[in-house]
Amino acid sequence: MIKNKGIAFKLVFSILCSSTFIFLIVFGYNYSFSRRIIVRQIKENAENLALLTVNKIETVLRPIEKVPQSLAFSLEKFSYKKNELLSLLRLAIKNNPEIYGGAIAFEPNFFDKNLVYFAPYFYKNDGDIKFTYLGNDDYNYFYRDWYQMPKELQKPGWSAPYYDEGGGNIIMSTYSVPFYRNVNGERVFEGVVTADVSLSWLQNIVSSIKIADTGYGFLISDNGIIVTHPYKDLIMHETIFSVAESRSDDNLRYIGKKMINGGSGFVPFESIVTGKKCWMAYEPIPSSGWSLGVLFPQDELMLDIINLNKSVFALGILGFLFLLIVVVLISGTITKPLRMLARRTKDIAKGNLDFSFSTVKTNDEVGKLTNSFVYMREALKKYIKKLKETTVIKERMESELRIAHNIQMGIVPKLFPPFPQRSEFDIYAVLAPAKEVGGDLYDFFFVDSKHLCFVIGDVSGKGVPAALFMAVVKTLIKTIASETIAPQKILERVNKEIFAENDSCMFITVFCGILNTENGEVNYANAGHNPPLIIRRNGEVKFIKGTGGTVVGVIEGAAFGKGKLTLMPDDVIYLYTDGVNEAFNENGEQFSEERLRDLVYIHRDDSAEKLVKKTLKEVRNYSKGIDQSDDITIMVLKYFCSTKNIVEEINKRKFALKNDLSEIQTLAKIVSVFSKKNDLSNEDTNDINLALEEVVSNIITYGYDNSQRHWVIINFVLAKGELTIEVTDDASPFNPLMAPEPDINKPLEERKIGGLGIYLVRKLMDKVEYNRKEEKNILTITKKVKKLLSS
Repeated sequence: MIKNKGIAFKLVFSILCSSTFIFLIVFGYNYSFSRRIIVRQIKENAENLALLTVNKIETVLRPIEKVPQSLAFSLEKFSYKKNELLSLLRLAIKNNPEIYGGAIAFEPNFFDKNLVYFAPYFYKNDGDIKFTYLGNDDYNYFYRDWYQMPKELQKPGWSAPYYDEGGGNIIMSTYSVPFYRNVNGERVFEGVVTADVSLSWLQNIVSSIKIADTGYGFLISDNGIIVTHPYKDLIMHETIFSVAESRSDDNLRYIGKKMINGGSGFVPFESIVTGKKCWMAYEPIPSSGWSLGVLFPQDELMLDIINLNKSVFALGILGFLFLLIVVVLISGTITKPLRMLARRTKDIAKGNLDFSFSTVKTNDEVGKLTNSFVYMREALKKYIKKLKETTVIKERMESELRIAHNIQMGIVPKLFPPFPQRSEFDIYAVLAPAKEVGGDLYDFFFVDSKHLCFVIGDVSGKGVPAALFMAVVKTLIKTIASETIAPQKILERVNKEIFAENDSCMFITVFCGILNTENGEVNYANAGHNPPLIIRRNGEVKFIKGTGGTVVGVIEGAAFGKGKLTLMPDDVIYLYTDGVNEAFNENGEQFSEERLRDLVYIHRDDSAEKLVKKTLKEVRNYSKGIDQSDDITIMVLKYFCSTKNIVEEINKRKFALKNDLSEIQTLAKIVSVFSKKNDLSNEDTNDINLALEEVVSNIITYGYDNSQRHWVIINFVLAKGELTIEVTDDASPFNPLMAPEPDINKPLEERKIGGLGIYLVRKLMDKVEYNRKEEKNILTITKKVKKLLSS
């Protein structure tokens, strides 16, 4: 790689590369500019030559057109006898040397009622004027293009080139002019007057076009037939489109369309004759609708500029070699002292600072660099000595901070689930300090068998002092909570203890809550902390109202307000410190409480652990590339259904389950409590539980095609020894009773999928019915419960 090379090499390389780059730019610009000028001149010459040739052809064709036009006009104005007509036609052919032949062709029985064909025709042959009559069974001129086209179009025009067998017997093109006769006030078509032009003179004009050695011209008709071309086999046998098809040349096909449509232009082209790249100018011939193409060979016309650029390039190479020699000699004298310094640098890298320098007598940049090198060596000796002393101190401090971090992480709960024997709630928390240690805290513990205390706090400041302050507050809260379960009283006692010994004027924001796990009641107090979020079972997410308390530790005798709320099954309390909502991104924008609320709403149905981890991930992604500015602590408490809640619901005999398979556990608990309350036998309880589990799990798994929240309503009615359970859902219409009964005698691998679940329900229950009402599925299952336990 270049960066690993010496200065001399870099100097030579950079100068030569720069020179080469400049030379190539100048060379390229000169070639490009010269080429544009030549191409522009070629284009002008090509267009002029094409127009000149077209004008030359037009000067021949235009006078020819006047002859049949005059004859047609005369025939419409006057009536001629046969001899007068023949004499008039012969005189017109004789006096116009460019015309090969001409005819006056009449409609059937029009000139003479006894003659179907009447078309006298004079033509030139070996200097004489010959005469014949056109029209017989072998030469029916009524259907020839030169007769049909002016008749149908009612206007004169040139025919496509053709070999006139039976007429002039040469390759020609005919200009035909229709003439009419007024019969009873109507203009009736009488015939056409023609003038034939031999294409040999046209071929001579076009073939006389010579550009360089291989340039040529060609002519095509208005339908693409090749009229003139250096390849004789193409003339009158091929069209420009058939040639394009045989060569698979889309460009030639496109140019052919432009030419027959009367277009003009100057385009790149590949010669059919030589296969070389050319430029082609094409122009229409207005009188006939034909088109002329003129080819200019690129390599031949650009030969001079190519030779010139070869000479310039050779001179550039020679100049490059001369510059290389000069630069190498100069760079060697400059870099010799630098190479000596480079060798001494390796000694420094090995730790050898006791070396000598060769004397540099110059006072230029190299001499100054050498003196600076000597000074650096002495400075390095002093710095290395001081660095060793500083490193020892830094390593000791880092070790102490690691120990402090481990201690801090050890005093907050980090084993989850913390109470595996308790099913009333789920709790998960994380603490991510901004530095090795921080001032955030969280804690949760049971005050007694049914009261859970949960706390989150944020100490002012960071680092070791904040961590020590946090440890003191956490210990005080846990100690005081064992004496009282009123959150506001706990904070007042903690504030009193902290204020008495708070010489550093530090303070902490705290949210403290006490959950009654039996009925879901939460008493709480907020001492200046961020308001937690509550996620209700119905999907509502909002901030918990504050209690008006100030921070802990700064005001003597501060009083704290209290708040109260009740958690229903599946309600969630989401607690966090300001390291979450005040996290910054690269634009200096905060994550904000609104963004946090939206994030929690999206993941509201997740478990406590997933909700905490997804929040932490989103915050870190938001602040990607930015150092964490504050400690981040998140704690989520999710309340489940307690036995007392279920008993209260059973008294109402109606339950609502979310469309989530985790609700199957709640369903089992509901059936268990209902059975015990009504003294049902274990056998009936198992049958009911199994049947309901099959029905509800099938609804949740297959009934919904979206991720929105839905409810499955279960209604119990127990009367006269018969239990009726009604399961209502708003899923897609589905009657499970329509499923065919499975053949349980077949091997498992031969059975069709489906039908086994409802078969099981029918066997366990005495009666199963289905109804669809008000866009809801209603499945009613009934069972006679005869085996009652003695109460």
